[in-house]
Amino acid sequence: MTGPMELAPDGLAPTDTAGLSAWAEIDLDAIADNVAALREHAGGTPVMAVVKGDAYGHGLAHSARAALARGASWLGVAQVAEALDLRAAGVTAPLLSWIHVPGTDLAPAVQADIDLSAGQPWALASMADAARATGRTVRVHLKVDTGLGRGGALGDGWTELLAAAGPLVAEGAIDIVGIWSHLAWADAPDHPTVRAQRERFVEAIAEAERAGIRPQVRHLANSAATLTDPQARFDLVRPGLAVYGLSPVPDLGAPQRFGLREAMRLLARFSSVKDAPAGQGVSYGHEYTTPAATRLGLVPIGYADGIPRAALNAGPVAVRGTRARIAGRVCMDQFVVDLGAAGLDAEPGEELVLFGRGADDEPTAQDWAEACGTINYEIVTRIGPRVPRVLVGTAGREDADG
Repeated sequence: MTGPMELAPDGLAPTDTAGLSAWAEIDLDAIADNVAALREHAGGTPVMAVVKGDAYGHGLAHSARAALARGASWLGVAQVAEALDLRAAGVTAPLLSWIHVPGTDLAPAVQADIDLSAGQPWALASMADAARATGRTVRVHLKVDTGLGRGGALGDGWTELLAAAGPLVAEGAIDIVGIWSHLAWADAPDHPTVRAQRERFVEAIAEAERAGIRPQVRHLANSAATLTDPQARFDLVRPGLAVYGLSPVPDLGAPQRFGLREAMRLLARFSSVKDAPAGQGVSYGHEYTTPAATRLGLVPIGYADGIPRAALNAGPVAVRGTRARIAGRVCMDQFVVDLGAAGLDAEPGEELVLFGRGADDEPTAQDWAEACGTINYEIVTRIGPRVPRVLVGTAGREDADG
């Protein structure tokens, strides 16, 4: 492990991993380099780095700063509270938040220069109320549903949204900064919905222009489209998962194929190692039984920390560079590894890797996703707050030299 290391600000005093039972190592330089790689893939199109969900589990503020350090010019989050947290942390970059509900007080977001998304007329009305309350014009990105069937204005709703926007623009309550949408099947670039959504997006922009609305930025491409679909770039690309070095198209290639590297490594230490006879049931329900006399290692991290319970008898780990698997059920705070079954031994306090970098032959978040029947997004995002984030690298660090 190289580079400066510290615990992310969380009230803990140690400056290394001594005494930690489990931790997530976050490589800030990997995040920064991934953004640079994504911008290159996008042919220089500006990048909005999506840092929602606590930066996909990597830590909001330091991940945002690292992304900005190597070329992200915008940031994106789902919820207004996340955007306000970034502003409170001193992050001043252009910032879009796209989820709120009726009754949300938008005035603090407007005062903090946060762009807001509107996909229905009621949202524009809420933004106009915030504009009048603060005396400021709200920067708005209109969202069109081009076929995902989720957020945004669908069908005739787009015409209605444009009609609702016109008077508010004339009033000076809102400024239409962007028009955007989201793809349903970008991880399958040849799927017919991808082309259909691009075409609908172009039609929606043309309709907006006929209504006198000419946005500064049009954005459609997520991580997968940024890497695979030049026609989806428009004025801004909006990668999320790939910022953290995970492949959004694992069927097409691992991260290294796209010049990315995983920014999170999840590590732990054995809290106990003991001998067990053949035929010993392991963990709740005895859904694993030792096939021979062996050594069992206890790992003090569990589903309360985000380890999927679905990793029963399947979740991969690496001990001394050799793969082993979880034995039996994952518990709330711990799980067991049958060391002997993998031809291994270990000592209490010895490190193991749950997931890390495929290029280093470590188990990956994608390996865990396949073992648990889910996606790599969920594996990293669900790692909980009991797991300290330990920072390595210098990108975006406020305490870094230079």
